[in-house]
Amino acid sequence: YLNRKVIEMNRPYVVCHILSALDGAITGSFMSMPETSEAARHYGEMRKVFNCNATLYGTTTMLDFNDGYVENLPNGEPLPRSDYISPSANGEYIIAVDRKGRLAYSSNVLNRRGVCSHIIEILTEQVSNEYLNYLRKLDISYIFAGEKELDCESAMIKLKEKFGIERLMIAGGGYIDWAFADAGMIDELSLVLAPAADGEDKVTVFEKESSSANNSAIGFSLKSVEQLDGDTVWLRYKVKNTKN
Repeated sequence: YLNRKVIEMNRPYVVCHILSALDGAITGSFMSMPETSEAARHYGEMRKVFNCNATLYGTTTMLDFNDGYVENLPNGEPLPRSDYISPSANGEYIIAVDRKGRLAYSSNVLNRRGVCSHIIEILTEQVSNEYLNYLRKLDISYIFAGEKELDCESAMIKLKEKFGIERLMIAGGGYIDWAFADAGMIDELSLVLAPAADGEDKVTVFEKESSSANNSAIGFSLKSVEQLDGDTVWLRYKVKNTKN
């Protein structure tokens, strides 16, 4: 119990904020339905409620905002597997979990709705020297969290220690949502339910990696339920973390 409290003090408060269909899907044809557009509006407005200055995405979800995948990188000089914090890193942050180093960028910031956010990459030590040199050239900050597999606890502690992030939002995809929840690194789940479903075989709110040997489940405690315009429902849960 004491160890868990110490870790909580040394990492950001983390909320997982997700827009979902009634069947749990977070991608699929339901996203283009008029019923979902109203829910999506609510979802966007609610981001302000949590007062987070950093948003974290998985590799696939980040493709909605970046420049795709890198290709044909030139040979790079060997660089140590140590964290790099850009001198321009301050204020708002967009964080990408990119274990192997594959995401492409045109600069070290992303401009979303007029807000410029500095990019932070979370890498594992299997990343190539070519990719590290690529990030350095763009002056993109990066941290290491794990040798081959993602170390969620280490990532969160470093984000607070090195960037001063006190409140962080995780916004998908499902594999990243589960990885951090399973590691005991999520404090709250904010689930916006759109009045739609498509029954497709798509990624859901939480997805476990097929290689995971952990068969444990996670419990949640309901904080509030709110009915919104457009038949949207907003559920807020406290995560019953039992880790550490």
